[in-house]
Amino acid sequence: MAEIIQRDGTWTFDGESVRITPGRGKGIHPLREGLGECVVPLSALAGISFEPDRRGGRLRLRLRDGACPVLRAANGRLKDRADPYQLAVEKDRSGVAEYFADAVRNALLVEQVPTGAVDEFLLPGPAVPVAGGGGDGTASFDGETVRLTWNWKAKEAKTSGGPVSFPVSEVTGVQWVPAIGLENGHLRFVRGGGNAPVPAAEYDPYSLDLWGLSKKEYTAVLVAAAVLVRLPGTAARTAEALEGAATAAPELAPPAALAAPSVPAPSGDDHDALLRRLRELGDLHRAGVLTDDEFTAAKQAVLKRL
Repeated sequence: MAEIIQRDGTWTFDGESVRITPGRGKGIHPLREGLGECVVPLSALAGISFEPDRRGGRLRLRLRDGACPVLRAANGRLKDRADPYQLAVEKDRSGVAEYFADAVRNALLVEQVPTGAVDEFLLPGPAVPVAGGGGDGTASFDGETVRLTWNWKAKEAKTSGGPVSFPVSEVTGVQWVPAIGLENGHLRFVRGGGNAPVPAAEYDPYSLDLWGLSKKEYTAVLVAAAVLVRLPGTAARTAEALEGAATAAPELAPPAALAAPSVPAPSGDDHDALLRRLRELGDLHRAGVLTDDEFTAAKQAVLKRL
């Protein structure tokens, strides 16, 4: 177990996942507050680093490309203070941060987690219902229906039609772009197909026009991420990744054989075979085939032979 507690938040590593709890109060970015606590499985990590500076430093988790719906929706546009996978470290906790980073690195090495991109989300994304936005309105999503409501700053092209609601099944794409400099940003929902011209966000009833006047406008990306994981073609893969593929379990060894402390050694008792066994154990545990106690006992038995 490794843990680092800072004003910016708390990170805890139990050997299998990093639990991230954002701090509270002034200085915590609204996006991180809105996302709340999240658990990042080891399989979703590509690496970790601690970057020291004169004030202390910063811990950074590097996720595998495609593993997190929030990062997918943000598409590299998040500022450091908004990134939920960064932690500001105070100067007197630099040693703890280094220890934490080493613990995660060692686990990634033992489990031989690949660093490449994934084709399914490994994190569930923001909890629903979720709401966010700013500029000329607010977007909300309850898991089934997207709703856009307008404020007094919205153009008549939007307010004349009143609030807009549509089922997520009609959404074929979602795009979030923050305001940059003098350029407004937007949260846009694409519905249906075709190549019809899309109006500017300030006139589009299926878009929020984001002005960048408040950090709270960044919360619109949480709505985008929550919708993204439920788009046709992605929801099924996400559920499979989070709950474990039921069809995969029968191909692996029965849980009783794996859970016993006296696990027979793989052929040749070689290092690669033992690492493969560790990965198999992890797959079974994530799929719910092995209980926590069974997984711990089997893992310890294998580690003794490394």
